[in-house]
This record gives sequence, structure tokens and C-alpha cells, in this order.
Amino acid sequence: MGTDIGTDMGTLAFDFAHFLAGGMLVMSFLLLYQDRITAVLNVYAMQSILLALAVGWQSVIQGAPHLLVTAAIALIVKGFIIPTALHRIVRRLGIHREIEQVIGAGPTMLTGLALVALSIMLVIPIGGKVSLLVREDLAFALAVILLGLLMMITRRNAVTQIVGFMSIENGLILAATGARGMPLVVEISVAFSVLIVLFVFGVFVFRIRERFDSVDVSALDRFRGGRGN
Repeated sequence: MGTDIGTDMGTLAFDFAHFLAGGMLVMSFLLLYQDRITAVLNVYAMQSILLALAVGWQSVIQGAPHLLVTAAIALIVKGFIIPTALHRIVRRLGIHREIEQVIGAGPTMLTGLALVALSIMLVIPIGGKVSLLVREDLAFALAVILLGLLMMITRRNAVTQIVGFMSIENGLILAATGARGMPLVVEISVAFSVLIVLFVFGVFVFRIRERFDSVDVSALDRFRGGRGN
């Protein structure tokens, strides 16, 4: 009976890990669905908070206390500091408008579903010494990465493109912690690299606004076309 209880607890632990990873995947779809910049930033903050919970839970089931540091970094930096800074940039630029999309929301969501199916097809069949539970977590993480890439491709606004990039980074952290393969020093360097990217992005956006009176990246294409003429 003790063995059965231990097995049930282990199953419950992995089910909760899947629940958190699945929540991040749902947030990725919400990022694709949102049509206003402030809503995108709020959803990204929720995805990052779920990432922090997922990493923290992995630290418990893996017996890896160092992952708690990673969870704290994700919660503070990605869940609060970065979204708050981006909200300030948005207010400063006065860009509380709808986001221009390359393709409509319907085709984008269908493409997202196809990418999730692709992630499952690529990861789940992997054999060897990798357990099914780890493969399922990796499938969730790969889907989050691909949906972040899809967001960068289908959005013209510079703010939403950088959010897509940071969503990809969330997926990478989820994959690394689920696979038990990312040293703490690498995780810290990733967190600081995101801060550096945010700083450069802030300067980049202000320059676009100053030059084109817009943060729509298609303005760069029109500028290049005008110079060619």
C-alpha cells in the first residue's frame, strides 16, 4: 500500500507539472489572439508567472534547490520588472492601439494548432532513456517556442515582436528545467541577457518613434523602398 501511495503522489506531482506547462501553452495562444498591446503585455506577465511556478515545482520533484533561484528570477524579472517597463514604454509612446497582423487571427490560431501537433509528433516518439513524462514536458516547451516564433512572424509591431522573442526564451527555460539540463549559471546569464535586450529594445523603439512616428516595423520597409527610388 505504501508503494501505491508513493506512486500516486509521483503521478500527481507530474500531473501538476504538466498542468503548469499546459497553462504556459494556453498563454501562448492568448498572446496570438490578443489585438491590443497592453493585453499582450499582461498575458506575457501571466505566462512568466506560470513559468516561475513550473520551475519552482520542478525544483521540488527533482530535489534541485538551485532551481528555486531560477524561479525567483523568472517571477521577479520576467513576471513583473520587464512587463512593467514595457508598459511604461507603451504609455510613453502613446501606442495603446490595435496591433496590425500579417494574417488574420483565425489562420494564425489554426497555424498555432498545427505547430502544437508538430511538436508532439517530433518529441513524443523519441525513445532511449528519456521517460514519457519528460518527453511530454519537452513537447509543451517546444510548442511554446514555436508559437513565440509564430507571434514574431505574424505581428508587425516592434513591441509584440520582442514579446514573442521573450516568449521563446520562456519556452527554452521550461525545456531546460524539465530535461534537468541547465546549470544555474546559464540560467542567470539568460536572465541578464533578457534585461540587456530590453534596454536595447527601449532605445530601438524610441529611435523608430522619433524617425517614423510609429513603431510599426513595416515603416522600415517603406523607408528602404523610398531610398531605392
